[in-house]
Amino acid sequence: MARRCELTGKGPMSGNNVSHAKNRTRRRFLPNLQDVTLQSDVLGRSFKFRISNAALRTVDHRGGLDAFMAKAKDAELSDGALKVKKEISKATAA
Repeated sequence: MARRCELTGKGPMSGNNVSHAKNRTRRRFLPNLQDVTLQSDVLGRSFKFRISNAALRTVDHRGGLDAFMAKAKDAELSDGALKVKKEISKATAA
């Protein structure tokens, strides 16, 4: 399973551990991913995603999954999230 947020595309970053003696060794900064179930008001069903904590806060701030997907860029979304976005956009257009 890739350590990548399904809604924002946030992934691991790399950097250095720096000791007191200034020795540098490579390390990875992993995103804080959570398995969550988000409810779509338009479709009336829930979807499971593996998203970062920051993305979860953004979904709450924007007013739910439907509002988040309306503003989300297609390049950042995973394949599963892109299908959900298309379903939501079809349901709101009809």
